[in-house]
Amino acid sequence: MEILQKRKIWYIISGIILIIGLFFWISQGLNLGIDFQGGTIMEMKFDEEVSNEEAREIVAETGVIEDPTIQQTREEGIHGVMIRTRELSTEEISTIREAFEEAYPTTEILRTEMVGPTIGEQLRRNAIWALLVAALAIVIYISIRFEFKFAIVALLTLTHDIVITVGIFALLGREINTAFVAALLTILGYSLNDTIVIFDRIRENMKIMSKKPFLELANQAVVDTLPRSINTSVTTLVTVLAIYLFGGAAIQTFMLALLIGMFAGTYSSIFVASPLLVTWNQLAKRRATS
Repeated sequence: MEILQKRKIWYIISGIILIIGLFFWISQGLNLGIDFQGGTIMEMKFDEEVSNEEAREIVAETGVIEDPTIQQTREEGIHGVMIRTRELSTEEISTIREAFEEAYPTTEILRTEMVGPTIGEQLRRNAIWALLVAALAIVIYISIRFEFKFAIVALLTLTHDIVITVGIFALLGREINTAFVAALLTILGYSLNDTIVIFDRIRENMKIMSKKPFLELANQAVVDTLPRSINTSVTTLVTVLAIYLFGGAAIQTFMLALLIGMFAGTYSSIFVASPLLVTWNQLAKRRATS
């Protein structure tokens, strides 16, 4: 099975996906949640279903806020609505609550949370630092265990996964919050684990198949680990999908990010990491002979 011999095809596929993701990321921007930009979140439940449009009309009639983000939160017969908007005062929160109680007497306030802009900025900064520290730790670990070029290739592969995940979230307009950052860190670990398994097999082949070209021994490593990668990924993705569909709105952002990122990570471990390593090796040989 010639996988790495067709690496130009995988580069083109990845390039197209990355360009589309970056386009929506830049053109539409990210839908930052109140975790990062500050604001108020109100979650209510009702005995009957209340659509987003009906909830928006009630909020509009109060004159308190103009364009809130409204999301359904259905869980086992419970009909709920989550409202996300700018930072509200206590009086404004009371006005909105009273408007819903007047329209739907069974209204029950599940939670009201407020995050100030200073805290939001701090959380955003901490999230960036968390990703940078994780990236640095990955480079150090792989450089020690393998070689520096393996570390750079792994970092490029992980960047590929993160850009795709963020790009799809930008395309879908889904909210970026602290749960999303936690999902990104989880994706880094998952994708890195898959990549290291292949790298480890490549290193073994370099010892026992030293006379063969690097392309052949790397391709053999990918073929050998392919069933394991596919089986592990399928079982994990099925579990994540089930939790996303039936786990409730509270963890949907986290699970959706995991679903996208793990799919991207499985693809990149096989069709991006190893091809990049082969390309690096070939360029190094050309420079050495020139």
